[in-house]
Amino acid sequence: MSEINFFAKTNFRNQETTFGIKEDDRRRHMYVIGKTGMGKSNLLENMAIQDIQNGKGVCVVDPHGEFAEKMLRAIPSERINDVVYFNPSDTEFPLAFNILESVDEDKKNLVASGMMGVFKKIWPDVWSPRMEYILNNTILALLDYPGSTMLGVNRMMFDKDYRKRVYPKIKDPVVKSFWINEFDKWEDRFRKEAVAAIQNKVGQFLSSSVIRHIVGQPKSSIDMREIMDNQKILIVNLSKGRIGEDSMRLLGGMIITKIQLAAMGRIDIPEADRKDFYLYVDEFQNFATESFANILSEARKYRLSLILAHQYINQLIFDGNATVKDAIFGNVGTIVSFRVGAEDAEHLEKEFDPVFLMNDIVNLTKFNVYLKLMIDGIAGDAFSAATLPPIDLSGTKNNEEKAIKISRERYGKSRAEVEDKIARWSGIMTGSELIKIERKVADIPNESKKVFIAKPASPSVLAQKEERKDAETTEKKEESVVYNAVCDTCEEKITVPFKPDTSRPTFCRECLKDYQRMTAKARNEKKEGESLQPKRDWQKNIPEKPVHEPDLKPENMAFIPKEKPMTLSQISRIAPKKFKSARKKIEVNLAEVRKLINKNKQT
Repeated sequence: MSEINFFAKTNFRNQETTFGIKEDDRRRHMYVIGKTGMGKSNLLENMAIQDIQNGKGVCVVDPHGEFAEKMLRAIPSERINDVVYFNPSDTEFPLAFNILESVDEDKKNLVASGMMGVFKKIWPDVWSPRMEYILNNTILALLDYPGSTMLGVNRMMFDKDYRKRVYPKIKDPVVKSFWINEFDKWEDRFRKEAVAAIQNKVGQFLSSSVIRHIVGQPKSSIDMREIMDNQKILIVNLSKGRIGEDSMRLLGGMIITKIQLAAMGRIDIPEADRKDFYLYVDEFQNFATESFANILSEARKYRLSLILAHQYINQLIFDGNATVKDAIFGNVGTIVSFRVGAEDAEHLEKEFDPVFLMNDIVNLTKFNVYLKLMIDGIAGDAFSAATLPPIDLSGTKNNEEKAIKISRERYGKSRAEVEDKIARWSGIMTGSELIKIERKVADIPNESKKVFIAKPASPSVLAQKEERKDAETTEKKEESVVYNAVCDTCEEKITVPFKPDTSRPTFCRECLKDYQRMTAKARNEKKEGESLQPKRDWQKNIPEKPVHEPDLKPENMAFIPKEKPMTLSQISRIAPKKFKSARKKIEVNLAEVRKLINKNKQT
C-alpha cells in the first residue's frame, strides 16, 4: 500500500520527476483552484483512483456526474463489495438517508446549525431571523423524536396531533418551552404568516419524489461511521442536470454534515487506530457553509482528509461573510493553483510570494500549476509543475454495472415499498389501500389469543383454588412472551405479543393510532360515497318497501298517549306533597254513612 499519492511532475533541468503528497501531509487538507477546463477534475480523478486502488477509504461528492461515473469504471474487482453508490436520480431503488436519525445528545446542535447553513445558502433572498428561529427549534424537536424525518418539518407547522405526540419526547427545556408556551399560543393568523415561508420552501423539496424518497425514510440505509471505519468507497452522484441545483445543494450539504458527525464520533477510538478517510469535493462552494470551517479546523485529528476544488475565491464569500475563505487559507496545508482571474491572482500572489507574481498566475497554460506543497508538516516554497495525464483504465475490467447492482441490492429499496411507508406515515394513503391492509390482517389467525377450555366441576374447593392459581400462572406466562419487531411506518424498535411475519404490518403505539384513525376515516368515506351514489338501471325496477304508518282514526285516538309517559326514576324525584296532590281524592257522603250505622244498630 503506497503512502504517497502522485499527482504531478516537474521538469527541473530538463529532467522529469514525478512527485506526490504523503499520507500525513494530506491530513492538513488540499485546496485546488482554477478556471473551468484547466484540469482540476483530472487532478482529483487521478488522486481518487490511486486511493481506491490502494485500498483506502474514499468519498467522492460530484455535482456534475462525470467524476462519479469515472470512479465507478475504476473500481477493481476485489473492491466491488466496498462500493456504496448514492445516485438520487435512480428513482426505482432510492437509498435512505435520514440526517435526523440516531444523533448523539452533544451533536444535535451541530446537525441543527449545519442544516441552518444549508437552508440559508439555498434561500438567501427569503431568509430571516424569525424563519431561522422557528426552523432551528423544529429541527431540534424532531431530533428528540424517534423515527422522525425531514418530512416532519412541515407537519410540525400544521398538524396539532403530531405536535402533541412530539412534545413529550423533547428533552431540551428551551425547545419544549418554545413549542408549548410560545408557538401554540400564537394567534392563528400570526402563526400562518410566520410559517408560510418555511412551508413553501421546504414543501418545494418534499414535493419532489426524488428528494422525498431519500429523506423521508426513517432508517438510513448507509452508515457513515461504518463506511469510514471499514474504508469503503462512497460515490455520491449529485448531477444537478438530473435532480436540480437546489436539491443538489441540500443533499450535498446533508451528506457532508453527516460525514463531519461520523468523523467526530471517532473520538472513542485511539488516534493511532483511526483509519484515514479521504473526502473529494468538486465545486465545493455549493456545499461550503459556515459549519464547513469547523471541519477544516477539526477534521485532521479524526483522520478525515479533505481535497477541495472550485473556480474562484469569491464563491467562498456569502453575504459579505468570509468565514469559509479565511478557514481555507488558514488551515489548508497544500495549495494548488491552475490559471485564475486577475482578482484571484492578486490574492494568491501573497501565498506564492516571492517566487511567483500575479502576472505569472494569470498566464498559466492548461494542465500546468503553481503549488505550495506541504512536506513532512512543513510548507515549502512555491514551485511550478504539470499535472499527470489521466490514468489509463483500459486494462481495468469494467465493473460499473456490477458495482451499481450490488449497491442497489444492499442499500436500496423498491420505489413501491418506500412510497407505501411515506404514504402511511403522512396519512395520505387511500381508503381502499387501508381497507385492503385491514382485511389482510383480519384474515390472519391470531395465535396469541387465549383459548379457554371448559373444565369439569371439582368436588373439592381446595382443588378448585389450586387450579385457578395454576391457570393464572399460565396466563401470566403467556402474556409475558413478547417478540422483537420493527414498526413498519417509523421503523422504531418495538415488542409485540405475537410472532411477527411479513404477512401483516406491525406498528408502534403512535403509528397504530394514526393507522386506526385513517382506517376509520377511510371506512366512513366509503360508506358516505356508497350512500351518495345514484341508482343504477336494474335498481330502479325494484319496488320500495311500504313504510308502516299508525292508524289515526277517531276510535283509535284514545289509545295514543298525548304526553310522554314518566319513568320510575322521574317519579321518584317528585316531592311527596306534589305527588299526593296530583292524585284524585274519593268523595264520601257522610249522611248515607250515618243512616247505615243507625240501621245496623236498630237491627
